[in-house]
Amino acid sequence: MAQETPDFQAYSGADPPHFANEAEVECARILDYHGIAWEYEPHSFVLEEDENGRVLEAFTPDFYLPEQDTYLEVTVMKQSLVTRKHRKIRKLRERHPEIKIKLFTRRDFERLSHKYRLNLAS
Repeated sequence: MAQETPDFQAYSGADPPHFANEAEVECARILDYHGIAWEYEPHSFVLEEDENGRVLEAFTPDFYLPEQDTYLEVTVMKQSLVTRKHRKIRKLRERHPEIKIKLFTRRDFERLSHKYRLNLAS
C-alpha cells in the first residue's frame, strides 16, 4: 500500500505498520480512537507442515490486542470468498486452542462504517 501511515497513539509495535488495504487502516484508526493498544501482524502461526517439519501453510492475523490477548483478522472480501478465511481460523483454533481470534468481515465493516460514518474502501 503506497500511502503514508498515520501517526497512531495506541500502536504498540516496534516498526511502523505497512497495511495491506484501506480496511486495515480504518480498523487501526478505530482501535486507536478508542485507545485500544494494538500491534500489526506480530505473529504467524503454523497451520500445516510436512513430515520434515517444513511449513506448508501459515496464518498471520492482521491485529493483536495485547490487553485483551486477542487477534483480529480483517477482510472486506465478498462474503462468498470469506470461506477461506474461516477455514484458516478453524485450523488455527484446532492447532492452537489457546489463541483467541475474531474475524471482521465486510458486513462487520458496513455496520461500523454506518455507525461511525467511515469511508471504507471495498
